[in-house]
Formats: sequence, structure tokens, C-alpha cells
Amino acid sequence: MLKFKDMPYERPDMESAKAQIKGCAESFRAAENAEQAKQILIEYDKIQRHVESMATLAQIRHSIDTRDEFYDKEVEFWNAAGPELMEYSEMWTKALLATPYREQLAEEFGEVIFKNAELEEKSFSPAIISLMQQENDLTTEYDKLIASAQIPFEGKTYTIAQIQPCKNDKDDARRLAAWKTEGGWYKDHQDKLDEIYDKLVGLRHEMSQKLGLRDFVELGYYRMTRNCYDRNDIEKFRAAVREFIVPVADAIRRNQAERLGLQYPLSFSDCALMFRSGNAKPQGDADAIVAAAKRFYDDLSPQTSEFFQTMLDGELMDLLAKEGKEGGGYCTSIYDYDVPFIFANFNGTRDDVETVTHEAGHAFADWTNRHRVPMDTIWPGMEGCEVHSMSMEFFAWKSADDFFGEDSRKFRYTHLAESFMFIPYGTMVDHFQHSVYEHPEMTPAERHAEWKRLLGIYMPWLRLDGDIPFYAEGMGWQRQSHIYDVPFYYIDYCLAQTVALEFWAMMQDDYEGAWEHYMAYTNQGGSRVFTELLANAGMESPFEAATLKGVCEKAKAWLDAYDLAGIE
Repeated sequence: MLKFKDMPYERPDMESAKAQIKGCAESFRAAENAEQAKQILIEYDKIQRHVESMATLAQIRHSIDTRDEFYDKEVEFWNAAGPELMEYSEMWTKALLATPYREQLAEEFGEVIFKNAELEEKSFSPAIISLMQQENDLTTEYDKLIASAQIPFEGKTYTIAQIQPCKNDKDDARRLAAWKTEGGWYKDHQDKLDEIYDKLVGLRHEMSQKLGLRDFVELGYYRMTRNCYDRNDIEKFRAAVREFIVPVADAIRRNQAERLGLQYPLSFSDCALMFRSGNAKPQGDADAIVAAAKRFYDDLSPQTSEFFQTMLDGELMDLLAKEGKEGGGYCTSIYDYDVPFIFANFNGTRDDVETVTHEAGHAFADWTNRHRVPMDTIWPGMEGCEVHSMSMEFFAWKSADDFFGEDSRKFRYTHLAESFMFIPYGTMVDHFQHSVYEHPEMTPAERHAEWKRLLGIYMPWLRLDGDIPFYAEGMGWQRQSHIYDVPFYYIDYCLAQTVALEFWAMMQDDYEGAWEHYMAYTNQGGSRVFTELLANAGMESPFEAATLKGVCEKAKAWLDAYDLAGIE
């Protein structure tokens, strides 16, 4: 098969692409029967797949090395071209929604393509193209700034990803020093970080006003294709998190403080250490982790085995942290070749294993549904996608001994415990964004104050005494790239984590049965809305408070009974 490095990139002729899209829209409107409309839809999908593939290749190669001048220019091109193409895609959207053959097309491709088209129509107008282009440039500026970080520590220079192991060190003084040093880099770039976000908030609010919407929260929900729930449902979820999850997470942190011999509430740096003898670490390097992952996927099912071998054969993973590389991790699709791609920043911590299983969960779902037409039905909404990945992390528990060796007991406890501590954090990220976009007039200082206020509500175990100024003064949100790059894409993780915990609970009684439910969910791709995908797979909705309450009770009982004897 063709390897990633050999996949040719060529900037598409945008005028030709626009003409093709316009032609498809016009032909679709003139279709004389449902079969003719179907064939035009398939042709439009081919055009979209190729354009998306070229944009994706440019973005991946730029994120692997943000210093590459060629792909830097290509990303600049796509930042401008993407919004311009949307004007032509809107012609297709309008034609799709006007078709007299909706019932027949929905029967074959699913009603979801029409639901999403309705949201797309509400979220775009040619009047906001220039604003979208400016937004793209600003998010690229943020990503490049983060990727450029050079953090001096103990005579060496680290990127943000590379310094993470130091921030998890079992020595209290060294760990605190690493947190302070990393926080110092952000403080040194505080003005630029504030400036970029201030401009983004202004642009996004202006877009919502030009579209006649209440605020950017409304527009943000449309852009995230919230096609089966609204902000009222999210507010109810946040309330349930505060009622059920925060107390459990707080109890975990109190136990952690006692285990470490530290005072509660904990500092940011002390929260990073789960055990006095050190956090769970993979027992090998990146190659060993990938080898263990292969054994896991080979054993899990014939489908996962074939999938992971495809990833290896195509060299479809870039995993190591290195200078100039964009931060974070992601999975994306290269539609022309029917393959996913995994991007990560391995740094020798437990996160490496969780990343390769998390992103591979996304990639497996993409690979499983790669032949779906239109391509918009390969992936569900982002909350649906995160179910694939966060649940796969738990399925990988069966290979914990292979990944972590003697640290496997530490890993299992930490992974479940931190799943509970993550949900309040992720919910807080979403709450913060609602506050910001409901009050776009906020100053940078007011935004920092709001983050600090929310820390007290969602993460009461943190000591906000100024020991690490960047974090304690309410600026830590600026590390979260999603807040800059993809507004409102964070509650998705929390909704998905709730479902993943449902899978975890099933696994405790019937691992094979849980996998059957997982495949029933995954095999649907994006052919249904989130709540329907769950119902069809026999899973409960995270919007029901009883769901959160139930997983809380089971996980708390497991954690309380877990044998930590012999682990310091």
C-alpha cells in the first residue's frame, strides 16, 4: 500500500473546484428522479473527498514540522481557500435541502445528512468569509506560537510536550520547578496569548451578529453540528457533574493527598503525582508501546488486527515529540486513500499509551466506516467520535500488563481515577467558553478571573495560592488549544467519557459483551445523531442524570475496594 510519505500533495485548482461544486448543485436541482439525484450526490462526494484530502495532507505535514516553509505557505493558502469554498458548498447545501427526493435519499444515506445541512446553512453566509479567514490565521498563529516554545530547564531545552515528564517527577521540588518553568514561558507570552484570543472572541461575536444569531454560543453549536441537543441540555449535564462527579473526584484527591503525605487542598504540581514512588510509566520506549499495541489489537478482534497492520504498513502514525512539532495529538482522515492518520507527541509518560489507544479508537472507527457515502457519514459528531476513542482506552486495560509491566496496577487505578477528575475539568472548559461568548465584552483580566472562579466550583481540591502564578491566577486555560482553535469542542469529551465509563462498567462483568456493544455503536459511523447511535447500541444517554449517578456509584465502589497494598 502507499505510505504516507509517498502520498502526493498538489494544491487543487480552486476555480475548477468551485465550478465543479456549482455544477453539481445545479445538476442536483435539475435531477429528474431519485436515482439521478443519488448519482450526483456521489459525484459531489468524490470532489469533496479530494479537496479535503489535499487540505488534510498539508495540515498534517505542517503540524509535524511547523518550520517547513512549503507547508507553512500551503496552510496559509487553505486558511483563505477553505472559507471561500464554503460559499460554493452552500450552493450544494441549499440544493440538498430543496430536493423533492429527500425521503428516498434519507432512506439510503440517513436523515442525518439533512439535519446537518440545516445547521450548516444557519452557520454560514458569504458575509462572514473574510472573518473566517482571519479566524483561521489567528488559530494558526496560536498553534505556531505553542509549537515554537523553547523552555530551558536544568541545562536542557524542552518543547511543551517534552517537559511533561519533568512535570510528573516524583521529586516534589523538581516537579514544582518544572511547573513553574513551563508556566513562566506562558507568562512571558501572556500579552500575545491574550491578544490572539481577544481578537478571536471579537471576530466570532461579529460573525454571529452578521448571521442574525443571539451570540457565538448559538453559532458555535451550529458549527459543532449539535443536531440532537442544545445549551439547555448541556446546562443540565453541568449540574449533574457538579452534583455527582465533583464529590467523587474531590474524595479521590483527598485520598491522594493522604497517600502522598501532603496537605489538602493540593497544589497544581502535587496533583500531577498519584503515587509517592512515581506515576505509572510504560515499560518500554515508543517502539515497545507500538509493539504492545499491535499485540492488543491482534488479540482484540480480526477487524482491529487488520486495521492496526494497515496503520503500520502505511506509516500512518507520527508519534514522537520533537522540536518544531505542533503540540497535542489528533486523528484525521485522508479520504483519497481510505485511511486515517494519527499524530501524537510521545514523551515517555503514561499519556503515550493512552494516546495510542485513544487516537487509534478514532482511527479504527474511521477505517471501519471508510467506504460510507457521503463522507459526512463516516464520522458522527465530535461527541460521538470521542466515544470511540475514550472507550478504546478502557478496552486496552486487558493489555495493561504488556504496556506497563509492574506498573499496571498503578495504571488501572490512575486511569479510572483521572477519568473522574477529567470530567469536571472538561465541563469547566465548556462553562468558561459559555461565559466568554455570552459576554464578549470581557477583558483578558476578567476572563482570567472567571477561570479562577470556575476552578473553585469544578476543581475545589486545587490550592490557588499563587505558588505557580500562571495556573493559580486563572490563566491555565490558555494551554488548552481547543479553546482557541475549536470553540465548544470540549464538552464532547465529557459526554463521551460518561459513555466510556458505561463501557468500563460493562467490562467488569462481560468484556466480550461490552465489545459487542462497542462494535454495534462503531459500525453505525455517522449515519445517525448521537443519541440514536447510543440507543441503537443499547447504551444510556449521558444527558440523563441517572447515567452519571450510576457510573459514579460503580466506579467509586471499585476505587474504594482497589488493592493498593505494596504500592507506595
